[in-house]
Amino acid sequence: MKKTPYELPDLPYATNALDGFLSSEVLELHHGKHHAGYVKKLNATLEDIAEARSKGRTDDLPALNRKLAFHGSGHVLHSIYWTSMSPAGGGNPSGELATAIERDFGSVDSFREQFAAASKGAEASGWGLLVYEPLGDRLVITASESHQNMAFQGARPLLVCDVWEHAYYLGYQNRRAEYVDKFADVIDWKSVAERYAEARRLVGAGA
Repeated sequence: MKKTPYELPDLPYATNALDGFLSSEVLELHHGKHHAGYVKKLNATLEDIAEARSKGRTDDLPALNRKLAFHGSGHVLHSIYWTSMSPAGGGNPSGELATAIERDFGSVDSFREQFAAASKGAEASGWGLLVYEPLGDRLVITASESHQNMAFQGARPLLVCDVWEHAYYLGYQNRRAEYVDKFADVIDWKSVAERYAEARRLVGAGA
């Protein structure tokens, strides 16, 4: 049975829901153009890979695999980005997620400082990420370049901050640091906690 194509997820809120942080114009362009573009190119790349495989064109595969990593990771991270934010977000994490953050970063404030530094310092276009690393059963902060580079293999993203310029430039110009600082005010900690619980459940750590 042929797999169904990837689809662009709906935003979990209205495009004006994050006004004061991101405008409707930014969300409409980012979601409807940039994210949609990654989905379209991901599906096209998978078709190109299938065609190359069926025709024995193995020399085409290295370049196609790079495209797969780029567009696929772009789709995954954007899907998590939208649900990392909420108009009712902000505040502090609670429950098991808060306990894990305090254990792995010393305190919630220390986590905030490290996450902000990673997001602000990501070279060129990239992401700040809080990920769950299953081998060590721990939380780790990483800064991904592009979408797929510098990834901690096997780690599952829980919270992501997009620091590609298209994510913030219309509202903040070159003030990435200001955008990152205000991102903390819209973090949807409930959604992050659900991803953390699911990630641990899948590897049996949360049983």
